[in-house]
Amino acid sequence: MLQQHNSRKIIYLAEDDEDDKILFLEALKELHPEIAVEVSKDGQELLNNLRKTQSGNPDIIFMDINMPCKNGFECLKEIKRERYFSGIKIIMFSTSSSSLHIELSRRLGADHYAVKPGSFQELRELLREIMTIDWSTEPKDKNQFVIASRKINSI
Repeated sequence: MLQQHNSRKIIYLAEDDEDDKILFLEALKELHPEIAVEVSKDGQELLNNLRKTQSGNPDIIFMDINMPCKNGFECLKEIKRERYFSGIKIIMFSTSSSSLHIELSRRLGADHYAVKPGSFQELRELLREIMTIDWSTEPKDKNQFVIASRKINSI
């Protein structure tokens, strides 16, 4: 379950595609209107926002892979290097179902890899599944690393 900061859950979304950002925000608001979302348009802005936050770290970061300035892999490396960010759960959130992207995300320390679904309903279901993860008992099983509306058997 998500931790709470001052009784409010915090999620960061790093997403440069405006349509994907809007759909994510709408789906999450329908499921959990109480969750605060901080949006970054690129990887560098995400890192800047993380470093300047004074309200505590976010519970989860949803991070696209293909972003300007710094891509998701570069951000993931930097976040994992900084001890202060060690408790943040990171979900790589991409349209790519490439086994190379999935494996690299796992090796770099992401907690999960979620494939962006093709419909709003599937996105809601995906977010519902992610928000019910019990992170305290979450195994690092390679077969459960990928979260998708239709599981991908590529790794």
